[in-house]
Amino acid sequence: MTGPRRKFSPEEKARLVLEILKEEKTVSQLAAEEGIHTNVLNRWKLEAVQNLSQLFVDDRKGITKMKQDYEQQIDELYGEVGRLTTQLSWLKKNLASNLSREERIDLLEWDCPEHAILVQADLLSLNRSSLYYKPVPPSSEEIRLKHRIDELYTKHPFMGYRTIASIMNREHDRIHENTVRRYMREMGIMAIYPGPNLSKRDLQHRVYPYLLRKLAITEPEQVW
Repeated sequence: MTGPRRKFSPEEKARLVLEILKEEKTVSQLAAEEGIHTNVLNRWKLEAVQNLSQLFVDDRKGITKMKQDYEQQIDELYGEVGRLTTQLSWLKKNLASNLSREERIDLLEWDCPEHAILVQADLLSLNRSSLYYKPVPPSSEEIRLKHRIDELYTKHPFMGYRTIASIMNREHDRIHENTVRRYMREMGIMAIYPGPNLSKRDLQHRVYPYLLRKLAITEPEQVW
């Protein structure tokens, strides 16, 4: 039974070929010492002699040209990456500004094998976690309470959330003031009341001079 086949590195082959070319030992002696068949040594010698002329070929110009072509290709690739990055940024900015969120969501392809939802969401400037959220519709109880709040506000638009909550609790609708305030914010209604700075004059209005300044009023009905 034969053992595993021996493998020789290029350095070992070169050393054996040099020993053959020195002719200090015969091919048979080297074959016996190294445990290699003479035919293998003769084949290595023939290959070395045939390829010996390639050592003196000046291939520096070819290597230089190959290096220049490689560097030019790298520069072109970097330029293309830069252009694509700029175009992608421009596209994302315009999509986010010109299309609504619902329109961008409609552009998603959930069954696309080439582009994952994470990549599509990034390209469309969408938050991926919000894509899976399904809004819960309001309950019938919430709708009833909002209708009652709207009725009270329509009759008395000056009432705030505290007064409305107090009235509804007297009607046996157990509801907190903060809940009424939240519902009113969702419906876009707010109590009508005087705001601050009502006595501050409007700079666009004309200021008329006071004509009675330094005028002595000594008779009845002298001025009106």
